[in-house]
Amino acid sequence: MDAYTGFAYVYDEYMDNIPYEEWGQYLMQLLKEQGVPQDGTVADLGCGTGTVTRMLDKSGYDCIGIDMSEDMLSIASEKMYEAEQQIIYTEQDMRDFALPYQVNACVSIGDSMNYITSPEDLHSVFSCVYDSLVTGGVFIFDLKTIHFFKDVLADNTYAQNRDNSAFIWDNTYEEETRNNIYDLAVFVENEDGTFDRFEENHFQHGFYQEEVTNAAEKAGLKLVNVYDAFGHEAPSGDSERLYYIFKK
Repeated sequence: MDAYTGFAYVYDEYMDNIPYEEWGQYLMQLLKEQGVPQDGTVADLGCGTGTVTRMLDKSGYDCIGIDMSEDMLSIASEKMYEAEQQIIYTEQDMRDFALPYQVNACVSIGDSMNYITSPEDLHSVFSCVYDSLVTGGVFIFDLKTIHFFKDVLADNTYAQNRDNSAFIWDNTYEEETRNNIYDLAVFVENEDGTFDRFEENHFQHGFYQEEVTNAAEKAGLKLVNVYDAFGHEAPSGDSERLYYIFKK
């Protein structure tokens, strides 16, 4: 089953432990540092249910949200209408997308870029980003590290139970391929008290910094900086998430 189909409908419920407000403020700080105007245009790649996209829009940016999950975009659109915001959402693959106009910045946070599982596909993303940016535009994104996949998530099983849903997550890290595999079983309660079961398989990849930089530079982007997440410190062996900044 495609990723984020059944799980899309309980995604926000299970992500309530993620400090999205802090993540959004950090992202907007980086955008400001790179000279992206507050009323500039921003494309959010792998936008999911649009939590970060709506934050950017509320702060004054003109936003486009891109995701390949129809279900996630449906939820994002519902929330947009409820908040009376105007955001363009489009169902596209990050490896092969096109925008209606060039933007000041592309962003992708919440480890969406880890779903890209090969240097070739990573280069495809960067090529699309290059074509989508104005000259001087920036691409800011995060990546979970190999250390995080290997030493923190590792081969563990996680489970959560909520009022109307539950999930079991079997995690496997393949050291040879540097792929992290999430096997999800999601149970969503119906109005009559019965449950629907959805099974999903998610694949994420751990990249070396050199692989990321080489793929981006091959597409014409120049590295500005790499930070240990949520600060301005250089990456270390204990870093669990990195933020990359590239410029056209």
